[in-house]
Amino acid sequence: MSTAVETASSAVIVAIDGPSGTGKSSTSKAVAAKLGLSYLDTGAQYRAITWWMLNNGIDVTSPAEIATAAAKPVIISGTDPTGPTITVDGEDASGPIRTQEVTSKVSAVSAVPEVRTIITELQRSIAAGAEGGIVVEGRDIGTTVLPDADIKIFLTASPEARAARRSGEVKGSDLAATREALIKRDAADSGRKTSPLAKADDAVEVDTTELTLQQVIECVVTLVEEKRTAA
Repeated sequence: MSTAVETASSAVIVAIDGPSGTGKSSTSKAVAAKLGLSYLDTGAQYRAITWWMLNNGIDVTSPAEIATAAAKPVIISGTDPTGPTITVDGEDASGPIRTQEVTSKVSAVSAVPEVRTIITELQRSIAAGAEGGIVVEGRDIGTTVLPDADIKIFLTASPEARAARRSGEVKGSDLAATREALIKRDAADSGRKTSPLAKADDAVEVDTTELTLQQVIECVVTLVEEKRTAA
């Protein structure tokens, strides 16, 4: 009986926001695995809907076409941090959504209000169904998707550090071009009218520029455990 009570009281919703290349995904997955929480990569969902639209002949330069098609694909996210999955209409999309074509179009698709409404509802339902708690990573989790999250963390890093990390992930990529692409995407995500990339007022900011991934993970785990203890 006490175990059930302990499980219920330790359930915690963690929102981790920030731009690309800050170590957000690696940190979020590791923290969730370490603390026994579920994990949700919300960026993958926006990539998935973008990939579906590109595959189905939707003009992704047309907000009207995007809005009309937004409710059509069925996106299902697996929340195991050691092996997160994502399917679109039953098809594994985990590889295809990481292509450069999707990366270059995802900001435009995710800026359409109808898309954000549908994906935000999906994210909230997943978080609500995570009985043991969940780490949700994205760009507007602490501000829009889960404003009542138990703890909010905003990861930052210099454009140079972020570009170096991204270039390390993508073989043969050009460092300067990667940096420019990141800055361009930051501007698009921060400047959109609906749920822009932003730091919540009550979020803890962690600058990862000079930190190793392990140091970032330890920092976030400590913050979450302190919150759990206080609760």
